[in-house]
Amino acid sequence: RCLQLKFDIYRKVPKDLTQPTYTGAFISILCCVFILFLFLSELTGFIATEIVNELYVDDPDKDSGGKIEVSLNISLPNLHCDLVGLDIQDEMGRHEVGHIDNSMKVPLNQGSGCRFEGIFSINKVPGNFHVSTHSATAQPQNPDMTHTIHKLAFGEKLQVQKVQGAFNALGGADRLSSNPLASHDYILKIVPTVYEDLSGKQRFSYQYTVANKEYVAYSHTGRIIPAIWFRYDLSPITVKYTERRQPFYRFITTICAIVGGTFTVAGIIDSCIFTASEAWKKIQIGKMS
Repeated sequence: RCLQLKFDIYRKVPKDLTQPTYTGAFISILCCVFILFLFLSELTGFIATEIVNELYVDDPDKDSGGKIEVSLNISLPNLHCDLVGLDIQDEMGRHEVGHIDNSMKVPLNQGSGCRFEGIFSINKVPGNFHVSTHSATAQPQNPDMTHTIHKLAFGEKLQVQKVQGAFNALGGADRLSSNPLASHDYILKIVPTVYEDLSGKQRFSYQYTVANKEYVAYSHTGRIIPAIWFRYDLSPITVKYTERRQPFYRFITTICAIVGGTFTVAGIIDSCIFTASEAWKKIQIGKMS
């Protein structure tokens, strides 16, 4: 047992050999308050999650079959629903006029306008889809292509508060004051986006940048046939957002460092104050004698 006592590095000092002071008590209270504040700050940081993003070159959603789901919601307040149609074409040879699957037309302005809503898929190759009168049985004389885009989104919808991206960059685009006979070109650069939560589950979506131009287009017969074009190309760069939480061992290490460091610094400050106080008392006693 005596041998075991030799290994005790935490030697105890009897209480009757210690001296409490008001300064020591004040510093001890401040020390505990400071430790509590830092502990709560670290606990908040440990409970909260952080989003880490990275870039890499790859197709993240290989199980999609080379398809991207598109959600489009657009209003044309001066074009009848019978005239509105969606056409899709790409570099793989797809050319579809008057796409109607998973789409809906809602009359506006007592039937003089139309809101088109549709969900469709596109191939992962450059191409375009456009809203036009090309699929109408009879072409109107002066089609009015002024419009408002409520939504244009690609892939799965991400509802993550900490991820701010251009998932619906054209949402709210208003072209009601433009030339009614003008065509509109929206040139999109689609960026694959992956979000991975704490459980490791991945969700695949797409952000996009957009540039646009407005012009008047004539057919080979000299007629004006306006359309709203969405020309897209895919970026080879994928953006990945990963949700992470601070490891528990790092949290424990930080708490130990806070407690140990605070007590050590407080002990040094208290020792300096006590030593200076005792030295001052000796000086005063020397003057009195």
